[in-house]
Amino acid sequence: MILVGAHVPSISPLDEASERKADLAQIFLSNPQSWRKPPPRADAETLRTSPIPIYVHAPYLINVCADNNRVRIPSRKILQDTCDAAAEVGALAVIVHGGHVTGDGLQEEGIDRWRKALDSVDTEVPIFIENTAGGDKAVARRVEWIARLFDEIGEFGVGFVLDTCHLWAGGEPLDEVVPRIMEATGRIDLVQVNDSKDPFDSRRDRHENLGKGQIPPDEMARMIIEAGAPVVVETPGGIEEQTADIEWVRKVLST
Repeated sequence: MILVGAHVPSISPLDEASERKADLAQIFLSNPQSWRKPPPRADAETLRTSPIPIYVHAPYLINVCADNNRVRIPSRKILQDTCDAAAEVGALAVIVHGGHVTGDGLQEEGIDRWRKALDSVDTEVPIFIENTAGGDKAVARRVEWIARLFDEIGEFGVGFVLDTCHLWAGGEPLDEVVPRIMEATGRIDLVQVNDSKDPFDSRRDRHENLGKGQIPPDEMARMIIEAGAPVVVETPGGIEEQTADIEWVRKVLST
């Protein structure tokens, strides 16, 4: 059975998951727009021993590919801090955006910087790299660059997260996209199923509830089925909306 869950508020994630009838939960352990180290959690042991799998999403600020070392070096540090905090709660993985080269640097430099970042991180929790919606020199937006990235860093055991909204907004053709990603990475470890408020190739990362956005529902359903991986919805709204989206995915998987 494929597990289906949601990104939930982090104060009481197990309660939030239960209210959504979710099989798993994805959470932040710190402010996603801050460089601050995640604080200790009083419920760490409860999360660690819970039958509900927990995935941790790293802060959005992380960009290990940046030219500017005032971004690149703090990115490595908060990634390490997040991995340490994720281990404390027994998380299955830490999810981080692929990032993009900034300034005048070549796109290829981002791949080398990912290798250096992974060389510097000491973690027992796997790192999953998520495809991104924008960035002219992004290393995880188009499948051809994802393939180049994983050729270089695959030996580190990193996983891959497929975000449906990011594929659509990033302009990646959906024809045979799951087989192409599998060829590029050898794996899809998690699917973040999100509809998009914006047209194809908009480069805008704005999630919508499932079946209410711009992505053709049959294409989204095909990606879910072909990936065969656990699913997280990161859609707008609260319990009611996300419960409906979880049921949308379960209906797809039951057909």
